Amino acid sequence: MLALTSLMLSHFRSHLRAELLLDGRPVALFGDNGAGKTNILEAVSLFSPGRGIRRASAADMTRRPEELGWKLKGQLKARDQIYEIETWSENGAARQVRVDNKASNQTSLGQMCRVVWLVPAMDRLWIEAAEGRRRFLDRIALTLEPAHAEASLIYEKTMRERNKLLKEQVRDPAWYRVIESQMSEVGHRIHQARVQAVDVLHAAQSDVETGFPVAELELIQADGAMPDSSEDFRAALEESRFRDLAAGRTLVGPHRSDLLGTFRAKGVPARDCSTGEQKALLVSLILANARALKAREGAPPILLLDEVSAHLDAARRAALYDEICALGVQAWMTGTGPELFTDLGQRAQRFEVTDANGISEVGERDG
Repeated sequence: MLALTSLMLSHFRSHLRAELLLDGRPVALFGDNGAGKTNILEAVSLFSPGRGIRRASAADMTRRPEELGWKLKGQLKARDQIYEIETWSENGAARQVRVDNKASNQTSLGQMCRVVWLVPAMDRLWIEAAEGRRRFLDRIALTLEPAHAEASLIYEKTMRERNKLLKEQVRDPAWYRVIESQMSEVGHRIHQARVQAVDVLHAAQSDVETGFPVAELELIQADGAMPDSSEDFRAALEESRFRDLAAGRTLVGPHRSDLLGTFRAKGVPARDCSTGEQKALLVSLILANARALKAREGAPPILLLDEVSAHLDAARRAALYDEICALGVQAWMTGTGPELFTDLGQRAQRFEVTDANGISEVGERDG
């Protein structure tokens, strides 16, 4: 089982201080808009590598007007082990991590805790820019291969260095060789991790019958195919220098990839589906990710579903709850009222989030 058994927030977003004691069941958070429900989900997302569900800076997460910094503490049960995890930021500095009272890093979080999320900002995933779809796929790839995060950071750093040379119209090949060698190595690893993620999602959707449609996925490149090996990628970067110099940026690589989705049963591109169908396809992929991780790791990830009832009818909402419980997922879900979680019965813990005088409070409520 993978689950938080306790969570404490201090000076985080709207929460001066909040504590939740958890028993591993799904968690239903309800309350008025602006009460601080999503802030709790964001806190949970920071028990994995990265910048969380809002992709915010550490400075943006601190409670205002104090702006002194923030701290999160949690007890994580993973693979029959208990970890005491703390993560915090002081005065807007980069966040720090401590595990069992020892200084650690975000990479270690990826080894212990997989967190997958679906938030309202992703509802337009299929119809907006490719960057969001790459980020969505990368989050899934990260749950399957934690080293994917480091590869992505290295790739972004080396690409910035190469783009700087291109913008400055540097033409000496010697300046490019070392950068392109490293860039091609990690770029190939990123592409392979994405291909693996697509394959895993296909298999995990095809193995079971659910109340959600199967999403066929295809990973494509803006200009032709991604090179088959790191050496081929290095050669492609070298060959593309003249074109890249004219553009002032790198025009070949995994940063030019896109993810296409299709509603399999209808043969309709996801971008042309109804709003409800687009949401159902996303839920299907998130659940497939959870099933795949349970098969590979012995436990599903922690699942964050912000305003999950939006665009889901009552039947699909009930089907979602049934699958969550069948998988044994600690799913954190938000909604404006307790009636949205009626179908969960006693299968979930419920917490009401209120905002009194600018201070958010969290209290457990009976099912």
